[in-house]
Amino acid sequence: MKTKYAIVFICIVALVIIEKESNILSRVSDKLIQRQIPQQTPQTSLDYSNTTQNGSLTMLKMLLSKLIGTKGNYSSLSEEQEEEELDDLGRYSFSGGRKHILLLATTRTGSSFVGEFFNQHGENMFYLFEPLWHVERMLTIASEANNGTVLAGIYRDVLQALFLCDFSPLEKFISPLPQDHVTPALFRRESSLSLCEESVCSPVIKDVFERYHCKTRRCGPLNLTLASESCLSKQHHAIKTVRVRQLDTLQPLLENPRLDVRVIQLVRDPRAILASRMVAFSSKYQTWKAWAQDGQVPEDDEEVKRLRGNCDQIRMSAEVGLSQPRWLRRRYMLVRYEDIARYPMQKAEEMYRFTGIPFSPQAREWILRNTQTTQGASGIYSTQKNSSEQAEKWRFSIPFTLAQVVQRVCGPTMELFGYRFVDDEKTLMNRSISLLEEKLFH
Repeated sequence: MKTKYAIVFICIVALVIIEKESNILSRVSDKLIQRQIPQQTPQTSLDYSNTTQNGSLTMLKMLLSKLIGTKGNYSSLSEEQEEEELDDLGRYSFSGGRKHILLLATTRTGSSFVGEFFNQHGENMFYLFEPLWHVERMLTIASEANNGTVLAGIYRDVLQALFLCDFSPLEKFISPLPQDHVTPALFRRESSLSLCEESVCSPVIKDVFERYHCKTRRCGPLNLTLASESCLSKQHHAIKTVRVRQLDTLQPLLENPRLDVRVIQLVRDPRAILASRMVAFSSKYQTWKAWAQDGQVPEDDEEVKRLRGNCDQIRMSAEVGLSQPRWLRRRYMLVRYEDIARYPMQKAEEMYRFTGIPFSPQAREWILRNTQTTQGASGIYSTQKNSSEQAEKWRFSIPFTLAQVVQRVCGPTMELFGYRFVDDEKTLMNRSISLLEEKLFH
């Protein structure tokens, strides 16, 4: 009996502490907002502190009720009703059927192509292409860039705000700084249909140059207030990024009760990635080209260490996702680019089924139209691909010496994703020999 009352007392103390901390966080947050963001783009009406406080209070009240051994009247909901209100993570969900898709990848994995599966969904989807580019660009010359934890936290917070249709955190990283929430400098604006639709298209301003201007219609600089309003009007939101290095840093994002995040991690054969980067970023890969000529690759070189680190980060993120921790249960999907290239429609259907969003006729039509194209349509950054041919193209461009290096430093990653090793150049270039194991990821 004494033990029971001691536990009850501890819970009551915890309840008081949570209330005080919530009030403190709320006051600090209000001061920061007033000081840093005098004018903001429209934000959602939900409040962090209230959500956290109410969720904590409810859970503690339920715990107290069970400890005392009575049903209690702490809530107007019955225990059965409260259980129904909790989602599979054991927290309350306020997303109201709205889905938030995060496509995680690295450069040259086909992420622009796969991102179009959601960009082309139709009027119910708000899609953003690489918004974190601005964050990375500004912080590469700042001290924060050397602190991976800080950078990951900033990425996560900006993603969370964007999923909630709040562009104000992103504005701080756009250069030059937007004036009255208007900018001509948003990276790859034209890659988002949502940012070029009529409701977001402001009048053209004479002598204002916008590098990433809309292709579908003539628009002036991007008005982020209009973008926010458009975002709020859409049923689903999707963001593609190649800048999040470790999946576990996103745990707070996936546990946010205001969001219903589904993560799709796109991976590709590391040998193919290196081959593609040597073409797309030729000037940055001169060292690798020299090694290919010499036939000697010093594996203690920083370039090789960077490759190993990238492979390890991709693998560790996948291991976290595939282990299905409670915060990721039914919220993580691993997809290989090679499988999408072979079966684009089937894999698109699987991704849409995973997200819980209907596979729209517009998306189907785009996939059909853009996976059976002529050779001239497949540029370095093109989203129009003869996808089955693209998946194998690298085998004829990467020197065998470099393929061997990748196999040595990225071996565990290749094994996890089911990529077969080659022992000689003849096997590498023999397209009849598949380098892909048939593998299911759950």
